[in-house]
Amino acid sequence: MSKKATLIFSRHGESEWNVANIFTGWVDVDLSEKGLGEAKGAGELLKAEGLKIDVAFTSYLKRAIKTCNLALEAADQLYVPTNKSWRLNERMYGGLTGLDKKETVVKHGAEQVQIWRRSFDIPPPALEKDNKYHPCHEAKYKALDPKDLPDTECLKDTIARVMPYWEEAIVPELKAGKTVFVAAHGNSIRAIVKMIEGISDDVIPGLEIPTGTPLVYELDGDLKPIASPLAVEPLKFGRYLGDAEKIKAAAEAVKNQTKVG
Repeated sequence: MSKKATLIFSRHGESEWNVANIFTGWVDVDLSEKGLGEAKGAGELLKAEGLKIDVAFTSYLKRAIKTCNLALEAADQLYVPTNKSWRLNERMYGGLTGLDKKETVVKHGAEQVQIWRRSFDIPPPALEKDNKYHPCHEAKYKALDPKDLPDTECLKDTIARVMPYWEEAIVPELKAGKTVFVAAHGNSIRAIVKMIEGISDDVIPGLEIPTGTPLVYELDGDLKPIASPLAVEPLKFGRYLGDAEKIKAAAEAVKNQTKVG
């Protein structure tokens, strides 16, 4: 029987393109001033909760890497070994990358944009390889097989990308009874949460994960999540650290990013 483990997620703090209301995906934008504060705040919550991290995981994108570092620093745990993988990157938004969310709604209609943002298995149009935002132009992916670089992704595709890394790299640490911190993105976190919580394909796209707010899971020896009375629907097992009302307002703000008028 393996030991109990703790899994903590934190979505990166607010990014500069979150502020500008632009579809970001794989574009390596930095944290905003507020985002830097949110990342530190996540670490302060970890410290206040007395959580001791054994190992951390993050993506290849600096908004998540900085969130990871700032959170660990604020928790006074900057020594923790950190692993980076492109598989934990945000969903690739395809042809929407770099576009203003509200302008996109005006152009394509709210219904179509909502389908691209929140359907489980309908990806946006592909991002052309000659687009300056295509990851094939970036040194950080040069070791990857070109066929692994997505031109667009729906949530289903993101799950297919994230889960091999979950199984190979993260699960063994949890099986060893460790406390694992994953600083990543709305959709890469959704992918893992869907599996842990058993959330259906039609509900998971609507799960809003607020920025810079630790989400904590206690797992039993078989890595089954233990129910928490503090879980907020549709979650049954994960609990957020921090002020419940503020968390709700933050999630609502993400949901309304494409509202026009």
